[in-house]
Amino acid sequence: MRVVLLFHPITQSSFTFFESLKIFGVGLLSDFFVFIIAGIFLWLYLIFVSNSKYNKPSGYIILGVLTALFLYIASGKSIFDEYGGALPRIVLIFVGLKTVLFALLLFVPKWKNKIRFWLFTFVIFLYVLLILQNGLSEFFFWNEFGVKYNFIAVNYLIYTNEVIGNIMQSYPVIPIFSALFLISGTVTYFIVKKSTDYINDIPSFREKIKISAVYSGLFLVSLYAVPSLAKTEDSKNVFVNELQSNGLYKFYLAFQNNKLDYFKFYKTIPNQEAFAILKEQFPDISGKITTQKISSDSAEVHKNVVLITIESLSADFMKAYGGKADITPFLDSLSQKSLQFTNLYAAGNRTVRGLEAVTLCIPPTAGESVVKREDNKNKFSTGAVFKQKGYNVKFMYGGDAFFDNMQDFYSGNGYEIVDKSSFSPQEITFSNVWGVCDEDMYNKAIKIMNAEARENKPFFNHIMTVSNHRPFTYPNHKIDIPGDIKSRDGGVKYTDYALSKFFEMARKQPWFNNTVFVIVADHCASSAGKTELPLDKYRIPAFIYSPNEKPEKFNKLMSQIDIMPTLFGLLHFDYNSKFFGQDVFKTDYKPRAFIATYQDLGLIKDNVLTILSPKQQIKQFELKLKTDPLAEYQIHYDEIPLKSQNTDLANETISFYQSASYLLKEKEYQFNDLSSISGKAKLYAKNR
Repeated sequence: MRVVLLFHPITQSSFTFFESLKIFGVGLLSDFFVFIIAGIFLWLYLIFVSNSKYNKPSGYIILGVLTALFLYIASGKSIFDEYGGALPRIVLIFVGLKTVLFALLLFVPKWKNKIRFWLFTFVIFLYVLLILQNGLSEFFFWNEFGVKYNFIAVNYLIYTNEVIGNIMQSYPVIPIFSALFLISGTVTYFIVKKSTDYINDIPSFREKIKISAVYSGLFLVSLYAVPSLAKTEDSKNVFVNELQSNGLYKFYLAFQNNKLDYFKFYKTIPNQEAFAILKEQFPDISGKITTQKISSDSAEVHKNVVLITIESLSADFMKAYGGKADITPFLDSLSQKSLQFTNLYAAGNRTVRGLEAVTLCIPPTAGESVVKREDNKNKFSTGAVFKQKGYNVKFMYGGDAFFDNMQDFYSGNGYEIVDKSSFSPQEITFSNVWGVCDEDMYNKAIKIMNAEARENKPFFNHIMTVSNHRPFTYPNHKIDIPGDIKSRDGGVKYTDYALSKFFEMARKQPWFNNTVFVIVADHCASSAGKTELPLDKYRIPAFIYSPNEKPEKFNKLMSQIDIMPTLFGLLHFDYNSKFFGQDVFKTDYKPRAFIATYQDLGLIKDNVLTILSPKQQIKQFELKLKTDPLAEYQIHYDEIPLKSQNTDLANETISFYQSASYLLKEKEYQFNDLSSISGKAKLYAKNR
């Protein structure tokens, strides 16, 4: 698998002899010790292979215990039922099979050898299948993200319906798994052929003690060796570290660390100092909070607002950023009629990070996105600001809003949810595992906005698209790339096409000229690169279109979290803000951008990228522009390690992420007046 991944197109790197030796040498050792640990179930199975347990009366006693255990689990009142889900059924099936097989071996001894042989063969086959299946999964994960397993893989275990459906629709599953089973069967045949002596001539009790002593020793050594070898994954080339690592151990680490306490794992400074540094960016704040009064010298403009976050729309899909495939003709055209933000970076590399950025306008704190945390409700959000101003507030998603915890997050922050469950069968013309196609979502949105417009209240509708996502299937005969060939270019072009149809419909509605449209990507199509945070993998398009307004370009560096505060500034809203995002047109705005994975937290400022990592590590890189003569806006940079640390930028980066983590941890990022929003909305409507 390492050889395959080494030559994979996504592995954009060359390796020295020493790096190759490290990848394969240390990697092999790591694999060996991980297999020792994972082999504990194989050891348990083999060590209990015995003839004596079927003797009388021990055989009857064991069968009685197994039967009683089966009945206890089947009663529905066992300890397993407390965990809920599928666990009780799985345990019931396992114990039931164990009971039946033990009874057969006990009462029909002439079948003992044959049954034992096939059980032994099945166990070996299962191990071989799981090993090969894991390798296949690592390949697909690398193909999607350019890394071994990380916290995304952990999340995928939770949303099995969408993920399995995605795999079924994205890959030729039947040929792949047919080949997998064939290879597993062949390997199993040769292993069983060489090892059946173990069950034909079962080791004595003394021999099993010796075997167990050797295995236990290796097991204990492995528990120490695996994490120790993982610490040698310290190359500056990320691909070396990823290829050297063992996927199963990476998965274990991701499972353990997808919730990261900033104050435990990252470099900190005293909280008072962190907020003092933050005050240089926000002069009006005081103490350990970010509350500030946002005022305008003009009357508020209560136009309707439609925010569209587009799935996986990298900047370089568009012509202005160097795109050559002409797959975003409508967006290319609309951007020239809009207020265009040409130097904007996504906060993260997953949809929940993009949603968090435009909803909470807060830097991407370590670990899981706030969207997916337990404490994700009643936050200070863009929806809360709109509700204060008397707006109807909705979140629209063509899929199941349960996915990625979106329903829990948005409903818990005062949004009304419109998702696939809100569609009638007649409203769905095409769908895949992720949900209805973008055209269907936009058709639904138009109907809802027409109804809202009749209520004589402004509306804020946040639409999240789904079509530009693997398996990239969409209705045929819409664009010149067929939907059934599952092409990423096709996914992008159909997304662009559907958006053009939405605007075509919207222009015919009476509310169109009184509506502001905010269009921004949630994240890029890929996050893989040679560095921890490759800048070109975070650059996204964003613009604000308001009918009959003069187009403009804003070229200063900015973050995804600045989009909505900037919009509020354009609408001249007066409000008390807790946002870290800023109105970029304010004279005191200091250009900077936040980019992050779930554990590497970055700040771009003054042509330096500062990265905070677990274990209190700080890395800094000078950003040297690599010019593309065919692109209007440049997105590619060389990241050159700084010879000496820029302490001021390091402390500023710490202050942003530490203060954001502090506010969330101490529940200081709440919207305290959320309970009175509906009352204020009604009062506003009455006065209006």
